[in-house]
Amino acid sequence: MSAKYCITLKDVQDAQANIQGLIHTTPIITSSSLNALAGRKLFFKCELLQKTGSFKIRGALNAVKNLPANEPVAVVTHSSGNHGQALALAAQMRGIPAHVVVPRTAASCKKAAISAYGAQIIECEPNDKSRTEVAAQTVNDVGGILVHPNQDPAVIAGQGTIALEVLQQVPEIEALVVPVGGGGMLAGITIAAKAIKPEVKIFAAEPLNADDCYRSKINGQLTPNLKPPTTIADSVKTSIGPNTWPIIRDLVDDVLVISEEEIKAATRLVWERLKLLIEPTAGLGLAAVLTTHFQEVAGNIQNIGVVLCGGNIDLASAEWLHE
Repeated sequence: MSAKYCITLKDVQDAQANIQGLIHTTPIITSSSLNALAGRKLFFKCELLQKTGSFKIRGALNAVKNLPANEPVAVVTHSSGNHGQALALAAQMRGIPAHVVVPRTAASCKKAAISAYGAQIIECEPNDKSRTEVAAQTVNDVGGILVHPNQDPAVIAGQGTIALEVLQQVPEIEALVVPVGGGGMLAGITIAAKAIKPEVKIFAAEPLNADDCYRSKINGQLTPNLKPPTTIADSVKTSIGPNTWPIIRDLVDDVLVISEEEIKAATRLVWERLKLLIEPTAGLGLAAVLTTHFQEVAGNIQNIGVVLCGGNIDLASAEWLHE
């Protein structure tokens, strides 16, 4: 794997050592009613209970810890909210400035949290092109270092520590279902899980309205979203990129696309059955497991890990709750 992909298992293990004691080892919980509904044993990895309310602190902290030790430097990123919060906290812990480029349409609770961690917010248009351009300009303006939210190898390695924890917590895991936007978490988990337990199946879950990962797999080449997607799963509107794509192309077993109604239904199920206030993006995993497609491709697999990736939901603007 070493030369083929941007990270290796050792990078993920090094990341785990880097962030040890600075993050939570998040719990795994189960639900007999959801097991009955899925016809399988589901193990929910509760990254919504992670610091900053999502898995993103893992990658952000690893990236900041890997910065040169001898010079104070500003960090810059672009984010719909969760990575921005994580990098802001990681920078605060290091004592360096953070500048976060955020789509003007991002959830107000996520913007408020980024500011609360001491970062400066710069708004951009809600598309990948604007995010990239404004971030590059900000790097130039402040003399900072870009920490890409999902293509930075140190970030990808940090997210992969989720797999190390899950395989230790539930050694009998046979498959993992992971939401995918830019693919940092999916790629990191896949590298670690497949290296430790090659027979484990990795399933990606993404909105039907933002299905670039699915289309990339079908086409056999990177196929980004042509326009900004419209989905309540606001944390996965970005497309997979050049560092995450080769890992997804070669090692991810299948990509399941989920309708908006299925995302809403699964999110409500988690709220009601698990009593966990996940954001809709985190509903993708359960939604995927409940699809007919999954029942067909998963075969006799029984023990399935589902990553509940975050809980930063803007309840004030969640109009779909009242539909």
